[in-house]
Amino acid sequence: MTRGRTWDLLVIGGGTAGIVAATTAAALGARVLLTERERTGGDCLWTGCVPSKALLASATAAADARSAARLGVDVSGVEVDFARVMIHVKQAIATIEPVDSPETLRSKGVTVLTGDAVFTGPDRATVDGREIRFRAAVIATGSGPVLPPVPGLAGVDPLTNETVWDLTTLPTRLAVLGGGPIGCELGQAFARLGAQVTVVDSADRMLAVESEEASELVTAALVRDGVDVRNGARAIGVTGDRDGGELRLADGGTVPFDRLLVAVGRRARTEGLGCAAAGVELAEDGSVVVDDALRTSNRRIWAAGDVTGGPRFTHVAGVRGSLAASNAVLGLRRRVDPVVPRVTYTSPEVASVGMSPAEGAAAGLTVRRLPHTEIDRAIAEDLTAGSATLVHDRRGRLRGATVIGPRAGESLGELTLAVRQGLRVQDVAGTTHPYPTYNDAAWNAALADVRARLRAPAVRLALRGLVRLRAGMDQRSAR
Repeated sequence: MTRGRTWDLLVIGGGTAGIVAATTAAALGARVLLTERERTGGDCLWTGCVPSKALLASATAAADARSAARLGVDVSGVEVDFARVMIHVKQAIATIEPVDSPETLRSKGVTVLTGDAVFTGPDRATVDGREIRFRAAVIATGSGPVLPPVPGLAGVDPLTNETVWDLTTLPTRLAVLGGGPIGCELGQAFARLGAQVTVVDSADRMLAVESEEASELVTAALVRDGVDVRNGARAIGVTGDRDGGELRLADGGTVPFDRLLVAVGRRARTEGLGCAAAGVELAEDGSVVVDDALRTSNRRIWAAGDVTGGPRFTHVAGVRGSLAASNAVLGLRRRVDPVVPRVTYTSPEVASVGMSPAEGAAAGLTVRRLPHTEIDRAIAEDLTAGSATLVHDRRGRLRGATVIGPRAGESLGELTLAVRQGLRVQDVAGTTHPYPTYNDAAWNAALADVRARLRAPAVRLALRGLVRLRAGMDQRSAR
């Protein structure tokens, strides 16, 4: 299959970035070999986006049933069958898996080889001892969860976002170490499913990279769902075993648990890849160093996805996988798009793109916020904890947006396009939006900004003069 052939493109890694890179290159007419050590589909399919959103769907159904009384619907005896929840999770994976399977990749012109790929030179590699020659390559080996050096941690067999899906029974007490997106999403989900959850984070607030309002609203939602939130708490030790234990904190506090979930960050998977032999430079954190066209220090090799240490989102991996492949096989130098949207799938969701409200205010830009208490759809559903905030420059060009609330991620696409294309607030305000939707928040924020500008003294004076001029013309024409 591979002996004696020089491949136009070697793709190492069968996750989102690798799959998109390989299929893009094949569609362009390149002879492509994709290598994957385990199973194609990557973290997104097996341990990330798909299982987590399936779990969140079950957790949301339970929470909605419990809170239905606010809408005049009484639901009693809400019970969660965790085994069936996990069956639902597995079914979601199984339904989507064929899309990323080796058979599907082969049908698109990609040759798939299972095994460990190791670079042995600037234009060659081996896969389980089999030599591979290539004209260009894309590294797409992704990232894996980090376990912090907390004494005793390894002894309790901690869960990560990769292993939590192996659970068959719901932990009675779940401690979550880390208050970022993964910790908040899974912590809230397990609480809604009936576990006693404690989320511990050393930062002063949950979702520290998001706006203060987002952090406050998500924290309040976690507390309402029964989560014990411990901010500014540093773990210094763990005692116990796989059947349970106790997390010790620097402030003297303790958190007992039956299982401990660690969600404190991720690290690029480059160990054992042979990057030194290929002349591929690595950063101190082990990620592959790339330029703005995703090229590495070896001009034959590009990299995309989590392995580059950039924004670790599936949508970014896919877009940049395509970019790296087209640059590699066509000799282009297309640059990465700096506009990257992100969504945290808590309830309420947090969706952001571009400059945050705090960054906009610090830069002297205009920040316009509209709370969901003024949005009819939110009022009708009694889900008013949220808002839409727009950031724009003096010319009215959108520079950033933050949406908090139900399906916030669904509202972000329009705003991402606006930020990327340099559209103005007037462009959003002047576009007819369907009513009533949660997207009304962003639209009405844009409308409020336009109306505020119309109230400026100079503008009001000019408009008043125009109205009077038009009235005078009408009077004369009526005579």
